[in-house]
Amino acid sequence: MAVETRYRVIVRCPGCGEKYVLRGRTNKNGELETGFKQCVCGNESNLRIDVTPE
Repeated sequence: MAVETRYRVIVRCPGCGEKYVLRGRTNKNGELETGFKQCVCGNESNLRIDVTPE
């Protein structure tokens, strides 16, 4: 059984200053999945994302 690496993801919105701390894993395409869609202010694309392994 392979151990799947979990990541701590911090998403910051420069527009409103909101900060989200999430956990995510990579999918089979190598993309990080957290379930995050957009900030509460509606910002979807201009986000600062910091990822570190747990």
